[in-house]
Amino acid sequence: MDIKIIEIQPTELEFGGIGSFTDPKVGLKQAGPFDVRFGAAQLKEVRVGLVGPREMNMKAAFWLERCQGLIPTTMKNTQQYPDYPGFGMVFQATLNTSTVWTHEIASEELTDALAIQDDSLRFDTVLNLYNKGLEKLSTLESTRPNVIFCCLPENLVDACHHVERKLTKDEKSELKKMASANKPGFQFSLFDEQIEDTEEDLLYRDFRRALKAKAILVNIPIQIGRDKIFLDLADNQDAAARAWNSSVALYYKAGGIPWRLRAHDVETCFVGITFHHLRTNIKQVVKSCIAQGFSSDGEGFALRGSDVEYNPRASRAVHLSSAQSFELGVKIIEEYAYRTGLPPQRIVLHKTSFFDENEEEGFRNAFSSIPIVELINLQETAFCLVKHSKYPVDRGTLCVVNDTSYYLFNTGYIRELGTYPGAHIPRPIEIRSNEPLDVVKAAEDILALARMNWNTSSFTGGAPVTLSFSRQVGGIMAELNVKNIRKLPTSFRFYI
Repeated sequence: MDIKIIEIQPTELEFGGIGSFTDPKVGLKQAGPFDVRFGAAQLKEVRVGLVGPREMNMKAAFWLERCQGLIPTTMKNTQQYPDYPGFGMVFQATLNTSTVWTHEIASEELTDALAIQDDSLRFDTVLNLYNKGLEKLSTLESTRPNVIFCCLPENLVDACHHVERKLTKDEKSELKKMASANKPGFQFSLFDEQIEDTEEDLLYRDFRRALKAKAILVNIPIQIGRDKIFLDLADNQDAAARAWNSSVALYYKAGGIPWRLRAHDVETCFVGITFHHLRTNIKQVVKSCIAQGFSSDGEGFALRGSDVEYNPRASRAVHLSSAQSFELGVKIIEEYAYRTGLPPQRIVLHKTSFFDENEEEGFRNAFSSIPIVELINLQETAFCLVKHSKYPVDRGTLCVVNDTSYYLFNTGYIRELGTYPGAHIPRPIEIRSNEPLDVVKAAEDILALARMNWNTSSFTGGAPVTLSFSRQVGGIMAELNVKNIRKLPTSFRFYI
C-alpha cells in the first residue's frame, strides 16, 4: 500500500482592511467586516427587533446592551476564546434596539397557550403568538428592524420543541387508495394534483424551523434567543464566546458581510445537493432535494428542487432523474446570475451520495455553457490515521492511498488555536469523482467552505457550508409548502 501525506494550508479569509487572516475573530478585530470595503454601502446600523414575553425581551435587551462593550473571556485558551471587544469595535457599526421594534407577548396569553393539551394545537397557537409580533414589526411605517430576536422562555421550548402526530384512520385509508392508484398501469402520480381538496399537513414539525418559515413570509431574518445566550449560567458557554457568535450572526442576518473567501481565479459557484425526509398526511414518505449554493464572495442562497418518491424496496441512496437534475441546474445558474450579475465560470457540486448516470447527464446538460464543472462526492469514512503525538493529525491533512483514494481530515489539530477542539478521534471524509479532478484544489475548497458559516465566529467545524445546514434548510422549506407564494426569499440569511 502506497500512502502519501499532503498538508493543506489553512484557509485565508478577507476582511475590511488590508491583509488576510485565518481566524475570523482576529480578522474582525484587526480589519473589520468585509463590507467596510463598500464605503457608504456598508451596513452601519443593526436594528434588532424583539418578540417574546416581557421577561425574555428584557433579558435580550440587557444582553444586547452588554454586547456594546468589552466582555473579558474567562477561558484559559485565549487563542480560541479571546476577549470580546464590543460590537462597535468589531463591526464598525451600531447595535440598536427600540421600544418601537419590540412586541410583547402577554404572559396570560402565552400561559394559556402552553396549557393546551393537544400537542398540535398548542404548537400552532404559540407559533401564531410569535407570528403576530413578526407581522406587526414587518409592517411598521417608520424604520423597521432588519433582524428580529425571537425570545423563547425555557418552558416554551420544553412544551413546543417539536410536534409529531400519527395518521388518522381516514388518512391511512386515503393513502392506501393513492398507493393503489399509483401502481403500474394507472396514470395517477403522487406528484400530480392531490385527491379532492385534502389539506396537506406535516407529520413532524420543529418549532424553530416553523418560526423561521414565518419570518421568511414577512421578509425579516430572525435569531432565536434563549437563556443559554442571554445568561451566565453554569452550563452555558463563556460570555465572550457567546457575544462573538451571536454578534456575527446578527450582523450577517441584518445584511452585513462579516468576511469572505479570498478571491478565486474564476467566478465559482459552490452547491451542496442534499435530500430532506418529508412526511405528510397525504403523501407517502418522500425526500425533497435542497440545493445550498454559495458564490465566490460567500453570498449564500437556498433552493428547493424536486420531490423524489420514497421507495422502501430501493437502496438507501436517493437520486434525481435527468430532467429533475437539469431543472435544478438551471435554477442554480439563474440564482447565481441574479445575485452576481453574471453566470459562474466554474460550478462545484457537493453530494454525500454518488451522482448516478441520470444526475450526471441532467446537471452536465444544464451546465453545458459553464467552462468548468466538478461533481464531487463527499462521504464519511472509518479511515484512521495515527500520529505520534498527544494530539491527532492536523486539520487539512490529505491522505492519498495508492493514488486512487483520497481522505481529507476536515477536523483535527488546529495550529492557530494550539489545540484539537474535538471530543473524538477525527475521521476524514473521502473525496470522490467520476471525472478527473484536482483533488488538492477540491480539498482546499472544502476546508475554505467550512469557514463560511456566518452563524458563528468559531472556525472549528469541519463540514463545508454547502452541506452543513441541509436538515435545517429542508425543515424550513417543508413548512413553506404553500401555493400562494410566487417566489420565496432565497438568501441564506433566512435559513440559518
